[in-house]
Amino acid sequence: MPNALYSVNIPVAISCRISSYFLKFCRLSFIYLNICSYAMEDLEKWEKAGKLGAQVLDYGVSLVKPGKTVLEITEAIEKRIDELGGKPAFPPQLSLNAAAAHECADPDDNVVLSDQLVKVDLGIQIDGCLSDNAATVDLSEKYKDLISAAKEALGLAIKEIKPGVEVRQIGKVIGEVIQLRGYEPIRNLSGHGLGKYEVHKSPSIPNYDNGDKTKLHKGMIIAVEPFATPGDGMISEKGIPRVFMQIDKKPIRDPFSREILPYIESAYTGLPFSRRWLLKKFPKTKVDYALRQLTTSGILESFAPLMEVSDKVVAQAEHTVLVEDEPVILTKE
Repeated sequence: MPNALYSVNIPVAISCRISSYFLKFCRLSFIYLNICSYAMEDLEKWEKAGKLGAQVLDYGVSLVKPGKTVLEITEAIEKRIDELGGKPAFPPQLSLNAAAAHECADPDDNVVLSDQLVKVDLGIQIDGCLSDNAATVDLSEKYKDLISAAKEALGLAIKEIKPGVEVRQIGKVIGEVIQLRGYEPIRNLSGHGLGKYEVHKSPSIPNYDNGDKTKLHKGMIIAVEPFATPGDGMISEKGIPRVFMQIDKKPIRDPFSREILPYIESAYTGLPFSRRWLLKKFPKTKVDYALRQLTTSGILESFAPLMEVSDKVVAQAEHTVLVEDEPVILTKE
C-alpha cells in the first residue's frame, strides 16, 4: 500500500496567523509527495520484481508449445517464480484466442495447446512491490501482424510517459497505432497504476483517447497494456471465475468461510489468488462453498474470463514502467 500522508504539527500557542492558502498549499504538497514517494520507497524491490517478471515471462513464453497443457505451463511458471525468490502478484494467466484476460488454470484443466493465440500474463511481488507484464504467442502463425500492432502500440506509448502527461495522450497513441494497422483497441480494458500490495490503483491508462486529463507524476509506477483485436474492441465477462481477491473485512457465520478466510487474509495480503491455490490447502467442498459465500457477502471479488464480444482473437503486450523524466521500463532484464 502507499505510504501514509505526511502530517504537520502546528503549535497551539503560535503567535503568527497561518493563512488558509498556506495550509492548502501544504496539504497539496503532502499529497504530491505521497504520490511521488510511494514508488521510491523500496525502489530496489520494485526493480527486482520487474527484472524477475521479465525473466519469468521469457521462460513462460518459451513453454508455450503445441502439446503442452495450460495447467502444466502455469504450474511451471509458479515454480520458477518461487525458485527465483519471488511470489506471484496474481495467478499466472494463459488466456486463449478471444479471451483477453483472466483465464486461469484449474486443477482439472485439461486444455492442450495446439494452434491457439496465447496471452501469457504474470506478476511478481517482492514484499508487496509488484511487477505486471504480458506477451502473446501465436501457435497458428496467422496473427503475426496483430501481435506486432500490440507491441508497437506499447513501445510508442511508453515513449509518451513522463511527469505531467495526461493519460488520454497515452491512450491516443495506443488507439491510433492499433487502428492504423487495421485493428481495434479494447476500449473497456486499460492499464493501471501499481501500489504496494495493490495490483490495480489509480491512474487508469486507457487504450484509446477517452478524454481523461489525469496527469502522471514523477515516481508513479504504472502498467501499460495495449490489447488489439480484429473484432469490435469490447470485452465482457463470460465463464466461471477462477480468480478472486479480498476487497472487504466483515463477520461471516458459516464455519467453512470462517476457516478459510483467515488463510486468505494472511497468505495473499489483499492480492488476487486462484481457486487452485486454495485447493492445495483445503477440501474442494469447503473451498467452493466458502468462495460462494464470501463472494456473495462482498468480502471477495471474483474475476471471470474477459471475452471479446464478437468472439475475435485478442493480442496483448504489457510492461511495468516507472514514471521519470525518461520512462524506466522495470520489466526488462
